[in-house]
Amino acid sequence: MAKKILIALGGNALLRAKEEGTFDQQVFHVRHTCRFIHKLIEEGYHVGITHGNGPQVGAILLKNEIAKDKLPPMPLDACGAESQGLIGYMIQRELHRITQGEFTPVTILTQTLVNAKDIAFKNPTKPIGLFYSEKEADKLKKMKRWHMVHQAGKGYRRVVPSPQPIDIVEGATIKKLFQQKQIIVACGGGGIPVIKKKNGTLEGVEAVIDKDLTGACLARIIGADIYVILTDVEQVAINFHQPNQQNLDKLSLKKAQKYLDEGQFAKGSMGPKVKAMMNFIEKGGKKGIITSLEKCLDAIKGKTGTHFKAK
Repeated sequence: MAKKILIALGGNALLRAKEEGTFDQQVFHVRHTCRFIHKLIEEGYHVGITHGNGPQVGAILLKNEIAKDKLPPMPLDACGAESQGLIGYMIQRELHRITQGEFTPVTILTQTLVNAKDIAFKNPTKPIGLFYSEKEADKLKKMKRWHMVHQAGKGYRRVVPSPQPIDIVEGATIKKLFQQKQIIVACGGGGIPVIKKKNGTLEGVEAVIDKDLTGACLARIIGADIYVILTDVEQVAINFHQPNQQNLDKLSLKKAQKYLDEGQFAKGSMGPKVKAMMNFIEKGGKKGIITSLEKCLDAIKGKTGTHFKAK
């Protein structure tokens, strides 16, 4: 039986820093990424895909801002939905092209359930969108009730909550498709954050969910044998970029927590990935790997990468 793998694509698999972010640039990177996904399929692995969406949502928010006097801006959850469709389309098209029509993923517009009472809603910390002057920031705080923070030398920027994912609304459908050997693309950008109201209906909220944490939830739902988080380094390291840097082949939950407590993993980069992998293992996941796109197949075969197991 083919091993089931969920791949969480990092931002560098879709767009590189300092690029304009044109459609052609993004397609170029998606095409490169899909070649590695195709290698996994050729090796007999059954692959599911999730991905980040930061640059894409940022661009959509900027377009909203520029066109606000002509068209009504969309809320953040709707912008997340737009980005899921855009990125899913690129992945579907390019994998279909590379495999000459043998494989076409199915993209599922995915809603992620969060708790309306999550403490994150009282303490927004995730910066999004443009930088504003103090005057503009004060106006937005009054008009839209946005939370704004000051970043030295740049100005004021909106921050939104980053609540914990509870469940995936379309989880049962995604699982059924995956069991039918479909290649699924789901939970893009951590999923569209929604809360459940007292009458049972769902309502979108303006928040950002960590995509690797939602990926851990998705991996458990579809029964993935391996959850792989791709980033721009081959292995997790302690003392990163220092003369005594040490790359880690394996990380137990105990060691991972120790290094997190020591501040070894940066909050804005490796820290959330390690936490997401710990969450996956703690809640019954079989095996997790953090590695780079280029080394993904070697890591799955045990030749490289940082491997997480329960014991």
